[in-house]
Amino acid sequence: MMMGIKPLTQWGFGWSGRPIVFAGPCSAETPEQVLETAQKLKNTGVHAIRAGIWKPRTRPGSFQGMGDEALQWVVDAGKTVGLPVLVEVANPRHIDVALKAGINMLWLGARTTVNPFLVQELADALVGIDVPILVKNPVNPDLELWQGAIERILKTGNNRVAAIHRGFSSYENSTYRNKPNWEIPIELRRRLPELPMLCDPSHICGNTFMLAYVSQFALDLQYEGLMIESHRDPKNALSDSAQQLTPESLTDLLNSLIVRKPTSDNIFELSKLEDLRDQIDEVDNEIVNMMASRMEIARKIGNYKYNNEVTILQPERWDEIIKSRTQLGISKKLTRDFILKLYSIIHEESIFQQTQQMNKISKSDEHKMNESES
Repeated sequence: MMMGIKPLTQWGFGWSGRPIVFAGPCSAETPEQVLETAQKLKNTGVHAIRAGIWKPRTRPGSFQGMGDEALQWVVDAGKTVGLPVLVEVANPRHIDVALKAGINMLWLGARTTVNPFLVQELADALVGIDVPILVKNPVNPDLELWQGAIERILKTGNNRVAAIHRGFSSYENSTYRNKPNWEIPIELRRRLPELPMLCDPSHICGNTFMLAYVSQFALDLQYEGLMIESHRDPKNALSDSAQQLTPESLTDLLNSLIVRKPTSDNIFELSKLEDLRDQIDEVDNEIVNMMASRMEIARKIGNYKYNNEVTILQPERWDEIIKSRTQLGISKKLTRDFILKLYSIIHEESIFQQTQQMNKISKSDEHKMNESES
């Protein structure tokens, strides 16, 4: 796979600093709406104008976007305010007409990246085309699909590629429209450290009152940029009105954000940080050793259950563990969600260890029986 991915500040648009902000309406609705929104966004200091042209809506009766004719509205607005423009593409024809119209950047949406066949069609259409491509995470929390989509684009020879984290669909009740699952983009960055990462807090939140919190969280994770939906009149927007800010509100949001440094220039403070990290390392060693001890006990339990013909899963015992550990964790200033996730993983490994032990004993007995018969 090609590396040497260019940072956003080397994409040729004269950008500098952090965060790089792309903003604009969920949908391009009229030439006047796109132009007025772009003019107001220019004053906020955004770096590019985004707009939806083709809207892949869940239900056929929903607003599907204005289609091809809206491309020129976006291009004209970008030229008027002197900013590059980007739109979502979902098939090779979209790429062709968008580039012919003069669109500067393209992004692949969450409903596209979930389908490797479709991503490959888009990648094939992008071979030899030097235009920045942004890849949103797939709708479902699948890191491999996301990384795979990015790799397909990188293999076209393009080195102006970035990821957009827009959250993941879930059937669970959640504060978010799309759960952020921050561990997934963090792992993607570990695997592809050169890859620029932007956050789309609009789609994560599904509302405007959490946008500042999610945007700040992303910057504190060293995301390079943000993609935020902004409309001149959100209440009357034809799509996703609840999550769009006015350009004026976007200005307030951006002014409220704190851009922190990855490290400190103060040698004394750095020394204190290293001491704390050393303490973390010591605690982590203890945790691993304690987990190893716990699983050794689990193997003994597996042996006991085998000898006494007892089932591996004991629902009453598991329920007791969840209740008591959650209560203990909360008393130690740990969150309930963390304790539940932690003990679900521990329980899964414990069952695996017990199962391995019981299978090992069973195979040993079978071997002995075969030997006696021979």
